[in-house]
Amino acid sequence: MNRNFDADRPIYIQLIERIKTMIASGEYGPGERVPAVRELAEQTAVNPNTLQRAMAELEREGLLISQRTSGRFITEDKDAIMSLKKEIAAEQIRRFLEGMRAIGIPAGDAAKLILEYEGDGKNGDS
Repeated sequence: MNRNFDADRPIYIQLIERIKTMIASGEYGPGERVPAVRELAEQTAVNPNTLQRAMAELEREGLLISQRTSGRFITEDKDAIMSLKKEIAAEQIRRFLEGMRAIGIPAGDAAKLILEYEGDGKNGDS
C-alpha cells in the first residue's frame, strides 16, 4: 500500500478505499489474514490510530472479521465481495460519465466509444 494521500480528504477514508480495492481486486483474498495495524501503519506512514479507525469501519461493514488471538481476516462471504466490486464499479462509472458529460458526450455515446475502444484492441489486453 503506498504512502501518497490526498490532502483534501480524510486519510482514514482513503485507507478504507484502498483496502476495499485490494479486497475487490483479489490482492487480499477471501479468508486471508490482513497485516497488523502497526505493520500497515509503518508501510503507509500513517498514525496507527488512523489505521485502526479504518479497520474498525471495514469490520463494521463486514469486510474484515476480527479473531481475538489471530488478527483480522478478509471475509469469506463471496456475496459481500461481489457487492463491493459492484459498488466500486458503480463509482468508477459515475466518475467516467461525469467526465464525459463535462466534455459534451452523453452516456449513450460514451458507451459506444467504450465498445469501439475495446474493438480496436487499444485496451492493452490483446
